[in-house]
Amino acid sequence: MKAYEFPANVTDEGKIELPNVIWQQLANNQQVKVIILVNEPTEEEQEETAWHRLAAEQLLKGYSEDDAIYDTI
Repeated sequence: MKAYEFPANVTDEGKIELPNVIWQQLANNQQVKVIILVNEPTEEEQEETAWHRLAAEQLLKGYSEDDAIYDTI
């Protein structure tokens, strides 16, 4: 079994784009095995995301419907 490693992108339609050089290596109607590896966020990135979420929640807690009058200014 051969293995090819390459970076790929997932499109907005949810499809994985394969580089042309890989397409050239594959025969039509050939069965392949697909393994998808994705990078997980680091602990630092997870903490930063949590802080952003907490800040947004706290900001919105102080918002009142009475403040909506200022949205039209």
